[in-house]
Amino acid sequence: MTKKLSGLYVITNEELMPEALFLDMARAAIKAGASVLQYRDKTSDKSKRLFQAENLKKLCDKHHVVFIINDDIDLAKQVDADGIHIGKDDLSIKEARDQIGPNKIIGVSCYNQTSLATEAINHGADYIAFGSFFGSSIKPEAPKASIELISSIKLRHDIPVCCIGGITLNNLTQLIEAGADMLAVISDVFSQADNEKIAERCIKYKKAFNANDS
Repeated sequence: MTKKLSGLYVITNEELMPEALFLDMARAAIKAGASVLQYRDKTSDKSKRLFQAENLKKLCDKHHVVFIINDDIDLAKQVDADGIHIGKDDLSIKEARDQIGPNKIIGVSCYNQTSLATEAINHGADYIAFGSFFGSSIKPEAPKASIELISSIKLRHDIPVCCIGGITLNNLTQLIEAGADMLAVISDVFSQADNEKIAERCIKYKKAFNANDS
């Protein structure tokens, strides 16, 4: 089995995932069907971040899941992550590529802007992300993206598209039907009460993608 840029893309969150439960919660999502996991931690605790990232890398490799680090190029290199995700205020794609190497994945947040997507594609991004599509409790101030943006980009470019922002099992169908390759989810997975419910949620997301492929 090879790693792939499609399906459920879970993003960690230090507030929803207490340190003592962090790895078990991530493991539940990975084993139940997440195909991409992004480690996102904005705290300044470098030893914790390194410990968590190293263990997530092992988990992801074991289960053939793509492991992405948010923004921190040094940490991505340190743990040999599969790639890095950057936004408009982070380092450039060229800087990221120069540092992380030619064979690693670079994902780029394009918010709700076609121009940013085109620029990212032209500069060698491996996938692009749009959103927020729906109201997000994690980033309530995020600009809103239209669903038509997905199909518009997919008509012109052959690149994996990731959607983010307020995605739930109740609203994901329209994104998948518009051409979304990945759905990035935080709260709808990691706010669940226990690992069994996290797993149940991820299984349902995986089934939604499989249903669209059939």
